Amino acid sequence: MAKYLVIVESPAKVKTIKKFLGKNYEVAASNGHVRDLPKSQLGIDVEHGYEPKYITIRGKGEILANLRKEVKKAEKVYLATDPDREGEAISWHLSKALKLEGKRIYRISFNEITKNAVKASLKQARGIDMNLVDAQQARRMLDRMVGYRISPLLWAKVKRGLSAGRVQSVALRIISDREEEINAFIPEEYWTLEAKLAIPGEKKLLAAKFYGDKDGKLEIKSKSQIGQICKELEQQTFRVLEVKKGERAKKAPLPFTTSTLQQEAAKSLNFSTQKTMRLAQQLYEGIDIKGQGTVGVITYLRTDSVRVSEEAEKAAREYIKEAYGEKYIAKEGQVKKSGTKIQDAHEAIRPSDITRTPVQIKDSLSRDQFRLYRLIWNRFAASRMSQAIYETTSIQIGAGDYRFHVSASKVAFEGFLSVYSGEEDEKPGDNVLLKSVDKDTKLEKKELEEKQHFTQPPAHFTEASLVKALEELGIGRPSTYAPTITTLLGRRYVVKENKNLYITELGEVVNSIMKDAFPTIVDERFTANLESLLDKVAEGNVGWKAVISNFYPDLERAVQTAEQELEKIDIEDEVTDVICDLCGRNMVVKYGPHGKFLACPGFPDCRNTKPYLEKIGVPCPECGKEVVLKKTKKGRKYYGCEDNPECDFMSWQKPSKEKCPECGGCLVEKGNKLVCIDQQCGFVKGKEEGKGA
Repeated sequence: MAKYLVIVESPAKVKTIKKFLGKNYEVAASNGHVRDLPKSQLGIDVEHGYEPKYITIRGKGEILANLRKEVKKAEKVYLATDPDREGEAISWHLSKALKLEGKRIYRISFNEITKNAVKASLKQARGIDMNLVDAQQARRMLDRMVGYRISPLLWAKVKRGLSAGRVQSVALRIISDREEEINAFIPEEYWTLEAKLAIPGEKKLLAAKFYGDKDGKLEIKSKSQIGQICKELEQQTFRVLEVKKGERAKKAPLPFTTSTLQQEAAKSLNFSTQKTMRLAQQLYEGIDIKGQGTVGVITYLRTDSVRVSEEAEKAAREYIKEAYGEKYIAKEGQVKKSGTKIQDAHEAIRPSDITRTPVQIKDSLSRDQFRLYRLIWNRFAASRMSQAIYETTSIQIGAGDYRFHVSASKVAFEGFLSVYSGEEDEKPGDNVLLKSVDKDTKLEKKELEEKQHFTQPPAHFTEASLVKALEELGIGRPSTYAPTITTLLGRRYVVKENKNLYITELGEVVNSIMKDAFPTIVDERFTANLESLLDKVAEGNVGWKAVISNFYPDLERAVQTAEQELEKIDIEDEVTDVICDLCGRNMVVKYGPHGKFLACPGFPDCRNTKPYLEKIGVPCPECGKEVVLKKTKKGRKYYGCEDNPECDFMSWQKPSKEKCPECGGCLVEKGNKLVCIDQQCGFVKGKEEGKGA
């Protein structure tokens, strides 16, 4: 019979850890949190020392009952929840809910779910760290106070179902501020000039960029200015003034943190933050690998540290030496250490075993799991490799008083680039034929190419760039980025189109109220300062009640003022041309938990609703009525005729207004191509900008 009980959070870990520990250990799961503040009330006694009132989460009674039975049988209980503040708090809640006071209970944590890591954690068992628990309690209570005091105000003044969150409200403000910046942006004209020059004895032309004149850099602001420069250049001889050759080293990237993984997965794999975290969780909790059983293939996914354990460092060096050679190993001291703001509780995100290459386990992973694992593996391997070395050539060309520049580089030693390269990593340029160019070489001008440009506004936030901004401002923590963005999208304060995040009318109203009535809540510096206070609670330097008691009275005063001063705001529902067949009113678009639907504005007298069929502006190729975007019962999108079932046209791809020139049939969009819907026809053409929709 098992003598020891190990309690983990996720049922997915149970089988893996049981296999590592053997028959003396029973492993059970709490399925995440077991206690929380009640949903029906604030749950914090603000009159008596801000004591939280915890209750058992609905549906967890049976899980706790089963855990209590296992506790009675066990000599020792090991609480093995996740290795972060939230995990520490869950262990503490379990100790309270299971009445473990006085029993032999131990807190263990591991950064990776491997046999060595799990067994080593048992040897380093400790008590529950109440500083970490208090930091998490304080965060939960701050979030609850903001949510439960401000959300009802939004319901009363704007619309039921809205919410205000401590981190979410700041993120919304950041998106809104960027939108205002874009709207206020006035483009400025500027010009670039490139000279195409012939090198004696070479066929390929040299492309030299205009730099300025003998006094320094010169910006070209108008057509008349560039016209004058070109006119003067017609009379000038182009001559090489200086050739500089050199070397430039590019450092290897750091291994992933939660934030950088979310950003890179968004850029290179087109994953949302939520999808990245879901897949990383699966890779961390355990993958059933053929011949090895279930094993966690990456380390813990919520971290803002770039630290790596000595064992992993050593294993990486050995692997790189074996696979690539001695000169590819990073020199000692080349790897950057963690910064001051980092919670260095655990390591960077890395493969749990570097010898487990992506190709080796590809057959055991789904396509998306493989792509994310390959990204993590490549980044970690690269972080332990030597710098890339580029040979650089810089040429300064004179034409009278004017100066042109040419710069080129080529990779002399790949280093880390042999496994990992980002968008910014340079590849050999066009101007690599520079060996025959020396000082005083005369060049023949073949062409002057002038181009007009306009300065661009700041880019809209994407999920990746918003995560980067939140991290740089010190707002939120690794575990909060994905849920914050998911909430903003779910509440329809923000919508996502082609990766970009746009604030909605509803989002603008909520942001305006928050800025007017609760300026400190949405102030970036205030929120970042709160985060640093929570860090101090975790370190044991500040009491958690001090943070709460300083925060709540100001919040309460602001809520009471807002209740008296804010006027009610009406958000107009979008009126459609669909007529309610029960009462004859024009139906309006409403938002429900599953997206848009049509409802009669006469509610509650008329309760008629209909599915909302979004028109795409394309006539049905079979009957000429509108094609609408629909969803299957499982939520998969498809395109069909609004007159269904009378007309049975449907397509998984978006139809185009254009007809097939070969057979007259319907063309549908596939990537950047238009393809005939009739596979027998097989017509394909490139999609022209602005057409096909």
